[in-house]
Amino acid sequence: MIRTLVTKLAYTVVSLFVLATATFFLMKAIPGDPFQSEKAVPPAVRANLEAKYGLDKPIMEQYVIYMKNLLRGDLGMSMKRQYWTVERVIADSFVYSAKLGIFALLFSVTAGIGLGLLAALKHRKALDHLTILLAVLGISVPSFVMATLLQYLFAVKIPLFNVAGLNEPGDYVLPVLALSFMPLAYIARLTRSTTLEALSSDYIRTARSKGLSGRAIMLRHALRNSILPVVTYLGPLTASIITGSVVVERIFGIPGLGKYFVTSVANRDYTLIMGIALFYGFLLMVARLLTDFAYVLVDPRIKLSGGKEGA
Repeated sequence: MIRTLVTKLAYTVVSLFVLATATFFLMKAIPGDPFQSEKAVPPAVRANLEAKYGLDKPIMEQYVIYMKNLLRGDLGMSMKRQYWTVERVIADSFVYSAKLGIFALLFSVTAGIGLGLLAALKHRKALDHLTILLAVLGISVPSFVMATLLQYLFAVKIPLFNVAGLNEPGDYVLPVLALSFMPLAYIARLTRSTTLEALSSDYIRTARSKGLSGRAIMLRHALRNSILPVVTYLGPLTASIITGSVVVERIFGIPGLGKYFVTSVANRDYTLIMGIALFYGFLLMVARLLTDFAYVLVDPRIKLSGGKEGA
C-alpha cells in the first residue's frame, strides 16, 4: 500500500510538471501580451515593464526561471493587479470557490443518491419516470445555461433571490443549484441503474428468503454495492464542479477563483493564468487520489492498486 501511494504521488508530481510546462508555452503562443490593453504606453515604459517581469529574456530562459521559482513555491506577481502575488489572489478568492464547490458537491451527492434509490424502489412508476427525465435534462443542459435560466426565473421574474453576489446565505442557492444540477442528475441515474441491478441479484433474493426487511436489504446489501460507481464518479464530479464554477462564478458575480481565472485570460496575465491552472490541476489530482482511498473504505476487498483480492 505504501509503495502504491508513493507511486501515485510520483505520478502527481510528474503530471504537475507537465501541466506547468504546457501552460507556460501555451501562454506564450497566445497573440498579444499583458500590456496590449494599455493606451498610449511609451516604448520606454513598455520596455521597463517587460524587464520587470522578465519578458525581455529568451523564452527558454523565462521557462527555466519560472520553473526554479515554482520549485521554491513562488508563483510570481500578477502582471495586471499591482502589488498582488498570485498566491494572494488564490488565497483570497479560493474561500468563495471552496464554499460554493463543497455545497454543490454535498448537495449533488446526497440528493442524487437519495433520488436514485427512490426511483429504484418505485421502478416504472411516476417518480422513476421523473428521475429519468431529470437525468436527461441534467446531462443535456450545461451549467452556464442553467445558471442564466435560474437567474432569470428566480431573481428577475420571481425575485426570491439576489441576481448576483454572496452577501447573505440565500445567495448560495442559485449558484449551487446551477453547479449541482448536472452531476445530481447523473448520480441519480447511476444510482438507479446500479440499485436495480443489485436488487435483482441472487444475494438479495437470499436475504429476502431469510426474512430481512426491505429497509435492511437496501441499507446493508444493495446500497453498499450501488454506491461504488458513485464513488468512482467523485473524481470526475470534482472536475465538473471546479471547471463549471469558472463560468458560474462569473455569471453570478462571485469573487471566486473562477472569476479571476476568466479575467486573467482576457488580460493576458501570464503568471496568474499559470498559477490558477496549476492550482486547479493540483485540486483535481488530489481529488483523484482521495477517490482511490474512498474505494478502499467503501469496499475493503478492493486494493489501493485498483484490483480485488484474489483477482
